[in-house]
Amino acid sequence: MIGVTDPFTDIRTYADAQLIDRLLDVTRSFKSALVCGAETSHLAQDLLKKHNLDTVFEGEFSDPDGPANGAVSKVNNRIIYDDEWVPFKNEIFDLVISMRALHWVNDLPGALIQLRRCLEPDGLFLASLYGGQTLHELRESLIEAETQLRGGIAPRVSPFVDVRDAGNLLVRAGFALPVADSDTVAREYISLPELFDDLKNMGETNAVRERPHGLATARLFEIAEQIYKERHSTKTGHLKATFEIITLTGWSPSESQQKPLAPGSAKQRLSDALDTEEKLF
Repeated sequence: MIGVTDPFTDIRTYADAQLIDRLLDVTRSFKSALVCGAETSHLAQDLLKKHNLDTVFEGEFSDPDGPANGAVSKVNNRIIYDDEWVPFKNEIFDLVISMRALHWVNDLPGALIQLRRCLEPDGLFLASLYGGQTLHELRESLIEAETQLRGGIAPRVSPFVDVRDAGNLLVRAGFALPVADSDTVAREYISLPELFDDLKNMGETNAVRERPHGLATARLFEIAEQIYKERHSTKTGHLKATFEIITLTGWSPSESQQKPLAPGSAKQRLSDALDTEEKLF
């Protein structure tokens, strides 16, 4: 676990850096890319300058210069589109990168299938999103507080996908050589209002349709903060908040890719390779 004590944006910077590290591990070169999600401009510029790509499109789910009207617009290779409708034809990019966005998608399997179809054969897909352990302390505290106060609960924290499910979804979407792994980043907050302010600044507040739309009583958050401090406080008395960052890697299928051997096709025993005695139990 990595403790982050600098400004909140460092969590986002860390997530993006993890994603770019995966790209740097790939030895092949790319010509055209789609970068979609949040704050894509800096990555798009980096791909054009440092990675020598010919074409990079920025895919935004909302217009950073104004409210999105649901229409597709193009401004200097920037596309504003619905996150569940990818407005590109098949096999036109050899690289697709999604930055901290897929946890917002209602139809995640459908979105992954569309992004895979945009890739040329043997094209690379990279994505980062927040995983199931994200804000579990906040979720637990709000559930307990609302149960005590009202005898029931409301969805106050958006759901997140589990890392194992994310890997299975890559397979379901038709990606070859799928990999899903996660890192956890811990952050300390003085109070719940400070945590809420940071989430608001990140654009990561609750967007669940069934969320409560009325004003919540101050008592609810007072109880939640008390429970939070009792169960999830740090040595300094601050509130610990966990963010799980899932990184997805997959390739568009191609005949040139390596294929796993068929079961039972091995010509040498594993015990011989390890120079050990094979025992049957």
